[in-house]
Amino acid sequence: MLQIQTIRDNQEDIILALGKRNIDAQPLIEKVLQLDENRRAAQTSLDNVLAESNKISKEIGVLYKTGKVQEANLLKEQTVKLKEESKQLGEDLNAAEEELQNLLYQLPNAPHDSVKKGSTEEDNEEIFSEGDVPKLVEGALPHWELAKKYDIIDFELGVKIAGAGFPVYKGKGARLQRALIAYFLDKNTEAGYTEIQVPHLVNELSGYGTGQLPDKEGQMYHVTADDLYLIPTAEVPVTNIFRDVIVKESDFPITYTGYTPCFRREAGSYGAHVRGLNRLHQFDKVEIVRVEHPTKSYDALDGMVEHVKNILRELKLPYRILRLCGGDLGFTAALTFDFEVFSTAQDRWLEISSVSNFETYQANRLKLRFKDENGKNQLAHTLNGSSLALPRVLAGILENYQTADGIKIPDVLVPYCGFDMID
Repeated sequence: MLQIQTIRDNQEDIILALGKRNIDAQPLIEKVLQLDENRRAAQTSLDNVLAESNKISKEIGVLYKTGKVQEANLLKEQTVKLKEESKQLGEDLNAAEEELQNLLYQLPNAPHDSVKKGSTEEDNEEIFSEGDVPKLVEGALPHWELAKKYDIIDFELGVKIAGAGFPVYKGKGARLQRALIAYFLDKNTEAGYTEIQVPHLVNELSGYGTGQLPDKEGQMYHVTADDLYLIPTAEVPVTNIFRDVIVKESDFPITYTGYTPCFRREAGSYGAHVRGLNRLHQFDKVEIVRVEHPTKSYDALDGMVEHVKNILRELKLPYRILRLCGGDLGFTAALTFDFEVFSTAQDRWLEISSVSNFETYQANRLKLRFKDENGKNQLAHTLNGSSLALPRVLAGILENYQTADGIKIPDVLVPYCGFDMID
């Protein structure tokens, strides 16, 4: 969440930045600042009462030692009143802090200066594109028909077992899925990321730590009996490794990669654009997460973008990169670049990766800090990216690599698959 000191010092700038998200933040900011004044006043009053109580306690000790018992007893009556007052002030302070915290949770991150104002994905800026769109054979099919033709993904069987959005991968489809996971992990570890395996369920504190709660509560699967949430992305458990941690400045950059299944309710998603692998309730993804020094995080973001570019170049998939506008920017992100692969058979772009810098927004929730050169605790910056989300990459491969004889496997994946054609 936004730091209260930052809001106090940059009130107008924060309001203008949040305006890029099409949010009139002024009423909420003013309420936040008023609550902060109340909180600080309650803290000052409590500190004064406690100081007075401590002072009187010392005086009582001196009076008892000098035999002035009656005067000491009179002062003890004052301490009783002060204790009652301090208890009430403490309750007032806790209530003010809780109300302030809940308000701060409602404020999204302030967009980076480079983010343009916009309302929908139509306002996103294309900043890069690469790769030639292949010319497909006559009668080329979308991936869901290819999956049925070659018996590699069974969507109906998934409906029987769990429901729509839970596909079953079969034969070469399952092997291609496993190959992609291994390939992505290898590319990430070769780039210096440490591979890690994490739980697929998280507690409420973890959800709040990375910003999925309370913003996306309705989109997460909640195991109510145990008050746990199925993860929507590996970003949540991996980043929460550093909750309530003070790292060393010499530890930067901290880089992790991990494969997990991801679970999303995708409530309200309907229509032709969600067919097949386009939008699922369960899917596989390989993630990269970085914890960076604030002065290095945007260089790191550029490096993450280049890293994903190199993977797509090796897969030889046509892709483009979008800088998200304020209206399409995720709640916790300051700047996000989306990668989209072109689905030739569907004649549309499919999002396959988001690479984001959250600056101090998540770190403030997580209390993820480092000691600077002066020994003072500072908030770190966190970043993450899909490297990559499998369903739409797989869809892109099936559609763009289809031939009259079958589906060719990208050269870089053949050693992982053990075959070069799905036929």
